[in-house]
Amino acid sequence: MRMSSIGFLVASVLLVGAVAPVRAQSLADVAKKEEERRRHVKTGKVYTNTDLAPAKDSSTADTAASPSATGDADSAADTASTKKNKDTQAAEAKGDEQNQASWSKRMAGLRETLQRDQVYADALQTRINALTTDFVNRDDPAQRAQIGNQRETAINELARLKKQIEDDRKAISDAEEEARKSGVPAGWLR
Repeated sequence: MRMSSIGFLVASVLLVGAVAPVRAQSLADVAKKEEERRRHVKTGKVYTNTDLAPAKDSSTADTAASPSATGDADSAADTASTKKNKDTQAAEAKGDEQNQASWSKRMAGLRETLQRDQVYADALQTRINALTTDFVNRDDPAQRAQIGNQRETAINELARLKKQIEDDRKAISDAEEEARKSGVPAGWLR
């Protein structure tokens, strides 16, 4: 019996000794290690549309690929048409950027209006709740009448605002549908 107790004791000590070094990392430790790792990692180049060469038209590629047999006159015409195509592509890219900016601005404005109206509706609902509580707790009929009028005004304003919120949501939905029909990329609407 004494031998099995010693064996149990030795096994317990070894088990506790093995478990002691293993401990869970705290979230703060993990965050510090990740922050340190990110400091030492070199970031790569971020490519944007302006870094990429514009796509070549098939007409531009054909004229550039076929050798000019008539000499300098054709070569000058090819250069002029290539320059014109590049200018056209640059103008289209600029138009796309402006179009993207206008779509993004439009959607941001619509969403901001919706959010503002929702916050105002929440505040108005809080005001109505406070007026209702105040109305119930008043004994003076004159004060109750005054609070009742304020509460009724707030309720009417909330009803008007709920209709406005519905209209705001419809405006966003309509703008998204218009963008879809116009072939606007979804990323432009964010």
